[in-house]
Amino acid sequence: MTSEVSALLARLTTERATGALLRDTGTLYLADGAVVHAESPAAPGLDALLTHGGRLSAEGWQEAVDRAGARRRVARYLVDQGHVSSGELEICHLAALFDAAFFALAPDSGPARFRQGAAHWLGPVRPVPVPAVERETRRRRELLHRLWPRPEVDTAPVVAVPAAGGPAMTLRQRAVLAAADGVRTATGIAWLLGRPAFHTLLDVRRLAAAGRVRTPPAAAPPPAPTLPAWVADISTDPDVALLHRLRDALEARL
Repeated sequence: MTSEVSALLARLTTERATGALLRDTGTLYLADGAVVHAESPAAPGLDALLTHGGRLSAEGWQEAVDRAGARRRVARYLVDQGHVSSGELEICHLAALFDAAFFALAPDSGPARFRQGAAHWLGPVRPVPVPAVERETRRRRELLHRLWPRPEVDTAPVVAVPAAGGPAMTLRQRAVLAAADGVRTATGIAWLLGRPAFHTLLDVRRLAAAGRVRTPPAAAPPPAPTLPAWVADISTDPDVALLHRLRDALEARL
């Protein structure tokens, strides 16, 4: 996160602002100066965390959006209709919020702009103070760096590396390894598995440190075109008459 974005968030907190902080890689939604929701294209949202985990059907989620989205009370509807408990919703929502904020507050996420008064259709769940979101974002970046200080594995496709032995892997790591096909990135694997993207980044970096995944080698550049022999002759022959004949021949073809 850049100092400019941090200063903007500090001002919005002091002003108890309500609206949306938009950046290239995600959006933070604030209400009365606290973060109430976050979303990013790189991070599976609350719907993915609930439905992939089997706690909520895709139909149940869509019903909540259709019936309560316009009133910005989707979260309340899910609890009132018994789809999830309030505790389950809060836990999943915090996971989705911190996950998306990690990407939205990335240092290379471009400029920030604030849309005053914007509110998310999910509705209130549990607000999180801005300093807590910033601290958690910094902690996560430092943790990733300590595990494997080569961030290219976060954004490049990763491929599994066969190994005869090595330390035992967790079930989550085995699922990540099975999805590392040389085409999917870490965030692509997170979407496939319906898991928080940051947790998947952790697994990918741990697997990279253990030598179990790598980024595919860069494709070799295409070979330079081979020049016809007569062009090569011209490039080394200083005969002015030959150059004149070449010019005349080209003009005759036009």
